[in-house]
Amino acid sequence: MSSSSISSTLKPTKPVSVFDDGDYHTVLLTLEPGKLDADNIRPPTPLLIGTPSEGGEYPVLLLLHGYLLYNNFYTQLIQHIASHGFIVIAPQLYTIAGPDTTNEILTTAKIIKWLQIGLKKVLPSSVHPQTHKLAISGHSRGGKVAFALALEKTTTSPLKISALIGIDPVDGMDKGKQTPPAVLTYVPRSFDLADIPTLVIGSGLGEMKRNPFFPACAPKGVNHENFYDECQDRAWYFVVKDHGHLDMLDDVTTGIRGRSTYCLAKNGESRAPMRRFVGGVIVAFLKACLHGCDSQLLGIKDGGEGVPVSFSKVDVRS
Repeated sequence: MSSSSISSTLKPTKPVSVFDDGDYHTVLLTLEPGKLDADNIRPPTPLLIGTPSEGGEYPVLLLLHGYLLYNNFYTQLIQHIASHGFIVIAPQLYTIAGPDTTNEILTTAKIIKWLQIGLKKVLPSSVHPQTHKLAISGHSRGGKVAFALALEKTTTSPLKISALIGIDPVDGMDKGKQTPPAVLTYVPRSFDLADIPTLVIGSGLGEMKRNPFFPACAPKGVNHENFYDECQDRAWYFVVKDHGHLDMLDDVTTGIRGRSTYCLAKNGESRAPMRRFVGGVIVAFLKACLHGCDSQLLGIKDGGEGVPVSFSKVDVRS
């Protein structure tokens, strides 16, 4: 196992907006996989973990990356959320993958099983994960995987999930071209999520092509609109105008795949507003679901709280 502190940042004093960095110092840890040892420390896949460094008990958020992306492309988003008092776990589910997401679903289920025992052993000694308060989020194809887990696709035993978040989720190339296992049924309010509160975030530019030779990253018919349409009660929906499918990633994403994030998707003028919004609305949503404090989430719905973006649609099913 490799466990190393990458960075530590000083956060501003209270009061602070959910769209700004929070009050906690954050530390980034990297964990490498391997066979389970006597202490169950090695995870089943590489992990990037953002955590407050101050002692305390913190809820856990699992963040699943998008198609052919790296977990370290979400470092700024991870730190933003962690700085508000959450432990964020971002696995690297694969480096190369075909259309079938079954292995990603099964691997994520293994990660959830591992963190019940192994997570506390790799965190700073005074940091205690509240694994009974587990939220699952995913971006793009990772959003599909998050919903599949919540809907118990391919899993043999139910997982305890306290909140579900889809960040511009995508279920394939087009309607009728879903990647297996299909998540969308095209029946309104058909998702049986066992009353799990759900947040769906959409990008206004995600269904638009940047290049005529490449498909849209979040095609109409398999995107956020369809996922929210199948949600039942306790669901929140925000569609961000003038921002694209990859605008919640880091400002700088390196390597061939990193550079391609600026070429394959139609982007907004800057990533920072979308990334700040995604981080902030996730923080507000988790505070509402896990801490019972919904004032900031309600303020965002009403256009307050210093929202850094414009909405093309907002909807709530209470």
